[in-house]
Parts: sequence; C-alpha cells; structure tokens
Amino acid sequence: MEYEPAIGLETHVQLKTRSKMWCGCANEFGAPPNTNVCPVCLGMPGVLPVANEEGLRKTVLAGLLFGCEIPPRAKFDRKNYFYPDVPKNYQVTQYDQPSTRAGHLDFEFEGRVTRVRITRAHLEEDVGKNNHFETHSGVDFNRAGVPLLEIVSEPDITSPAMAFEYLNALKEVLIQGGISDCDMEKGMVRCDVNVSVRPRGASELGAKIEIKNLNSFSAARRALEYEIRRQQGVVAQGGRLAQETRRWIDDAGVTELMRSKEEAHDYRYFPEPDLMPMEPGAAWLESVGRGMVELPLARKQRLMQDFQLPASDAQTLATDPALGDYFEKAACGAKAPKAIANWIINNLRAQLAHSGATLALVRFAPGAIAELAGLVDSGKISSKIAQEVFLEMFATGDAPGAIVDRKGLAQVSDTGAIEKLCDEAIAAHPKSAADYRAGNVNALNFLKGQVMKASRGKANPGLAGEILDRKLKA
Repeated sequence: MEYEPAIGLETHVQLKTRSKMWCGCANEFGAPPNTNVCPVCLGMPGVLPVANEEGLRKTVLAGLLFGCEIPPRAKFDRKNYFYPDVPKNYQVTQYDQPSTRAGHLDFEFEGRVTRVRITRAHLEEDVGKNNHFETHSGVDFNRAGVPLLEIVSEPDITSPAMAFEYLNALKEVLIQGGISDCDMEKGMVRCDVNVSVRPRGASELGAKIEIKNLNSFSAARRALEYEIRRQQGVVAQGGRLAQETRRWIDDAGVTELMRSKEEAHDYRYFPEPDLMPMEPGAAWLESVGRGMVELPLARKQRLMQDFQLPASDAQTLATDPALGDYFEKAACGAKAPKAIANWIINNLRAQLAHSGATLALVRFAPGAIAELAGLVDSGKISSKIAQEVFLEMFATGDAPGAIVDRKGLAQVSDTGAIEKLCDEAIAAHPKSAADYRAGNVNALNFLKGQVMKASRGKANPGLAGEILDRKLKA
C-alpha cells in the first residue's frame, strides 16, 4: 500500500514592535542577558499586564493580509506549563477565541498557484531562552513577553518541498506587510511541523507527530523528508504510530522522541483574568486596514500583465518592494519596460551592491533610466556606450542626454564616416576579409569589432556590419 503525508505548520513570528507585549521593556535582540526585564515580564506577584496596541494592530493586519476573518470579540488565555524559560509558569496566548481565523496563503509551487488554508493567526507572548554551557545552564528572559504571532495552517501541505515554499512565501508577506523582520538568525521566526501519513486517497488523517527544534526552513524540509520516510516504514511493516512530539537532530539527520504529545486539557487553559477581551471597533479596524500592502504574488502577476515582464524579472521586483516601486516609476508610460527592468535589475542593483548605497541615495530620478533606455532604442547611443553613460549617471546624478552631449558619445551613423573606417579595417586585416569571403561568418564580427574600436564605440554597429558585408561581397 502507498502512503501519503499530510503536513501542517505552526509558525511563530516575533512582531515588529518597540516594546514587549504586556510591559514597557524593549523588544530588541542582542542586549546583555536579563537586562530587558521587569516585574511584569518576570511574573512577579501583584503585577498587572497592559496590552501593547501596536502588537494588537500588527496581529489584525497580518490577519487581513492572509484574508482572515476578524471576529468581533477575542480573548486572552493562560496556557499553563512548567518549563525553566517560562517565568510565570504560564504563557499568555489565545485559545478558543483568537484575534483572526479562517484565512489562506496563495503561493507558487511547481509552476502553479497553490493555496494553503490558515486556521488562525493568534497573538501570544514569547518565552525566555535556555542556554546550555559545559557545566551549567542559564535562562535569558530578555525574550520573555515579546509579542509573538502564531500562524497555524491546515494540513494542506503534501510534501517537504511544498512546506519550504509555503514558509518562504509566508515570510515575504510578513516582511512586506511590516509585521516582522523575520530574521531567523535572531530567532524572529521559528517553526514546528505536524506530519502524519495515511493510505493514498484516504480522507482520515493518521496519528499527528510534531517536530520541534527546527532552526531554519531548510531544516524543516530535511526533518520532514526523514520523518515521512520513518513513518511510512513503520506503517508498511504493520506498526502503529502514536501522537507524540519529536525533536530534529540536524547533525545526525534524524528525529528522536521527546515526549508523548500533550492534549489541550493538559495545559489547563482558562481565560486570562488580568486582560480585557479584545473587541475591535469599525473605526479601529478601518485604520488598521490602511496598512494593507499588495502581496508579492499579486504584484508579480500584475507586473507581468501590465508591463509584459518575464516571470523572473517580475519575481525579482515583487520581492523587493523598493526596487519594484522604482521600476514602476521609471516604466510608467515607457515604450520598452523590459529594457528598463534590465537596467534596474542588472545595472542599478549591481552598483548599489558595489557601493553599499541604498535606493534612497541614488542621485538620479527613476525617469533617467527610461531616458537612457530611449537613447539606446532610438540609436543615438550604442548599448556599450550606454554602460559608460550609466556609470556617469550613478556617480554624478546627471541626466543621460546631458552626459552624451558633454562627452561627445552620440552614436555615429554617418555613412561616409563609417565607410572610411570599414575600408581601414579591411585593409589592416586582409586575412579576416578573405576568411569572410570564404564563408567564415565570424570573421565579419571581428572586422566590425575593429570598426567599433576605431570609433571608440560610437559607430552604429548595425550600419557598420551592413557596410562591411557589402564591401566584402563586391
């Protein structure tokens, strides 16, 4: 019998706020251990939390970006468990009434648009970080209380590769929406996977096994590849799988048992008595909705349709919002948007990377790129000269037309002048001329290169080729 996987993901994302969720401690990475803490986030007796409105806003905005419903009432709950990194011995989260629910994420996979349903994206707080040393362990509570968005998918994912693409698409939406910086090296995104196997075509899910300790999207993919093989092997040999939690050992490339999987009642959820339920009003929701952005996939599709860009160019511009904005300003009303995209993607990005500058520091307006492309398209300058003009533009901010006039770079299309250069090239290289007459077409390119060299790149290359061909065939 053939078995297929069903995969669901729980992605935990730190929200981009200046302070923690229930207190005024800084939400920042890299501070000395246990310095961004206070009685509230350490769970001292008698303290009261106060909700960070920016955390509430970013939670709802994320829900809107994923097409979620925003219920009229959401509440906070205590999830009780006793780990060293939980200073209060409970985590403030949302259980049966989350802030957002029933959404989806569309992304490209294997050449088509795929949809994964999102069960809920709910707000909770992060916990501290355990640090293990040679002879002892310690806990850093700087992270405790940082606002955390948990995005739970339905088990719609059917392969490790699909899970990997889903996670990358999720990350792009969160970054572009301003929800989170999603820096995995700083622990801003963490992922748990739930996977089961079932006979192919069956509707009932198998025993759900959760995998933790995944420090990258690639690790999630590798863990799924291993775990699916392991589960398929167990059931193929007549064994039974039980619901459990396993950890991924990246160096060994295996999962190992951590504990039997807890059920909801094991956490003894109950409503958080110190926080009022969240009841967003129409005006507040409208103000949050003004933060909506065009999603990367939608922008890619629009760039392909409106500007006739190939998928690769549209993808590059859609995943870099600033670069995409720059392109759209440059290409607005232009005859050749593809040429403009080439200049921005290939030349402008390269110069920015080389100089360490940002788009905000570029000295010329986006329209200058369109002007440069127009000079090439009209034949006023060659593509080779255009490269020189672009570098001058980047250095000085001058308009391309002004640079061409000042440096005398306009392309020479005077037939008489080019004929003279062609005669000189033929006379200087009789062997190449003879080779072309004998049928070696590459010899013409060599002679044309000599004409371009003699003209310092200003001769019209098409005209030079025509004249050389006519003279050599005469």
